[in-house]
Amino acid sequence: MLFDDTYLTIEKPSEAIFRDRGSKFLGFAYPINSEADIKTILTVLKTEHPKANHHCWAMRLGIDRSVFRVNDDGEPSGTAGRPILNTLLSRNITNILVVVVRYFGGTLLGVPGLINAYKTATEEALNTVVIIEKTLDDTYTISFDYQQMNDIMEIVKEDNLTILEQQFDNNCMVKITIRKMQVNRSINKLEKVEGAIIKLAI
Repeated sequence: MLFDDTYLTIEKPSEAIFRDRGSKFLGFAYPINSEADIKTILTVLKTEHPKANHHCWAMRLGIDRSVFRVNDDGEPSGTAGRPILNTLLSRNITNILVVVVRYFGGTLLGVPGLINAYKTATEEALNTVVIIEKTLDDTYTISFDYQQMNDIMEIVKEDNLTILEQQFDNNCMVKITIRKMQVNRSINKLEKVEGAIIKLAI
C-alpha cells in the first residue's frame, strides 16, 4: 500500500529485445529524476544506435505521477509513445523513461502491429526490472548544546529518523532525513527542545 510520500519506480536500467516480421525493437527502461535525464539518455542511445529508424519513448515523473511525455519519433501518431506510456500506467510506476529503438525490417506492420510491437517491447524491458518503493524525504540539520543530546536522540529514535551525519562536542549537530508525511510532527517535537536550531538542508 502506497502512502502520500512513497512511489514505485525501477531500481536500475534494463533492456530487452522483441522481433516482429523482420523489424527489431530494442526496449530500454531507465530510472530518472528529472526531464533533463531524458536528453542525456537519448543522446547516448542515438550514438549507440545511429542506424535505427526510430527512437520512440515515454516518460513519467512525480510522486503524483502527473508529469508525462510521449514521442513517436516519426512513427504514425499514437502508435509508439502512447503504447509505451499506457504500459507504464498499467504498472503504476513513475520516475521512469522507456525508450524503444526500432530497426525496420522491410515489412510494414500497420497501426495495430506497431502498437502491439511497442507495447510488447516495453513489457519485455519491464519484465526484467526490480520495482522498488521509494520515500520522499526532507533533510534537516539540528544544532544543539551537548546537554540536549539525550532529548534530541530520543526524538530521533522515537520517530525513526535517519541520521546522515553527526557531531558531538561543545557544539553538537545531527543531519537527519524525515519522511514528508511526518515532517510537521517531528519538527514540532524537535522545536520544543530548548536551544535547538533546526534548518532545512540545501
